Amino acid sequence: MKKILVLGAGRVGSAIAYDLSISHSVTIADCNQKTLDNLKKDYNLQKLLSDFSIQKDLTHLIKDYDLIISAVPGFLGFETLKTIIENKKNVVDISFFPENALELNKLAITNNVCALVDFGVAPGLGNILFGHYDTKMVINSYECYVGGLPKNKTQPFQYKAPFSPIDVIEEYTRPARLFKDGKIIIKEPLSDIEIIKFDNTEDLDAFNTDGLRSLLFTMSHVPHMKEKTLRYPGHAIKIKLLKDIGYFDEKIRNIGQLKYKPIHITADILKEQWLLQDQEEEFTVMKILLANDNQHITIDLYDEYDKKNGITSMARTTGYTCTAGANLILNNLFSKPGVFPPELIGKNLNCYEYIIKYLHNRNINLKTKINK
Repeated sequence: MKKILVLGAGRVGSAIAYDLSISHSVTIADCNQKTLDNLKKDYNLQKLLSDFSIQKDLTHLIKDYDLIISAVPGFLGFETLKTIIENKKNVVDISFFPENALELNKLAITNNVCALVDFGVAPGLGNILFGHYDTKMVINSYECYVGGLPKNKTQPFQYKAPFSPIDVIEEYTRPARLFKDGKIIIKEPLSDIEIIKFDNTEDLDAFNTDGLRSLLFTMSHVPHMKEKTLRYPGHAIKIKLLKDIGYFDEKIRNIGQLKYKPIHITADILKEQWLLQDQEEEFTVMKILLANDNQHITIDLYDEYDKKNGITSMARTTGYTCTAGANLILNNLFSKPGVFPPELIGKNLNCYEYIIKYLHNRNINLKTKINK
């Protein structure tokens, strides 16, 4: 039985640990004792209280494990991944950090490490689908629309965060890179709002965020690519107002002797506004559009809160894509050294079929329409 360490015991990290503990020995680590105490008792998990943001502590922490899962906040992600690779540990990462993970490819090869990065739902599953269909057809355009939303819309934001609010704010502030006519173009996040129609939910607003990430480099032969975040109508306009006023600024300000960054105060306030309550129902929705002159493919994902096991849809769709990737490594289905974003794994037919079957077995299903 392989020994696995999951870094981060939030909703997604815990779902990952629960799923992997069915077949493996799993330890889950977090810097917050309350978060560890809230983990479900009916899974066989070892728990560790650890501040793995300190490099030497992380190095010591990971030394006895066969595989590391990094589910840390984005601002910790790149350095955490780098340290894991330096210590010659295979890893699956879902931390969605702003840096380019491909910069660590040579380091991973040198250390004989297999690193699967951005292995969530989007980036993640959307990339896997893109990579798979890229082996089957010439693709001229790729569009991904994705979001996680509460079923009960509470004003003013009509939104609840299934993960850290600071990571959500990062999506709203990081310049959005799109691919147009074979070139990277930069757009303001929250811009180009459009309405997208769905069968399982009401019409939603889609707006630019920086979701393409590795696709800008690995799939640059596709001339048009974009990814947009989905929210209930009106949400983006309210968030843009906060941004324009300066609530997301990172410049240090002073009130008397108190020094602060507006973004930290805003994130703390929004933590309460956006807190997804236990057993609160929510859903994850994603639409992938792939097209050339002769063919249009639409792939839809819709997933809801798992009432039986008390796991959010975002934790399911993100976490189980991650654990599918983890099992690729654990079962020696993929072990090549290097840093691999999910679209490259999707190009491998055996890996693609394994992941899709793995998700299907957990009741995460895709609907595909092909129009010629």
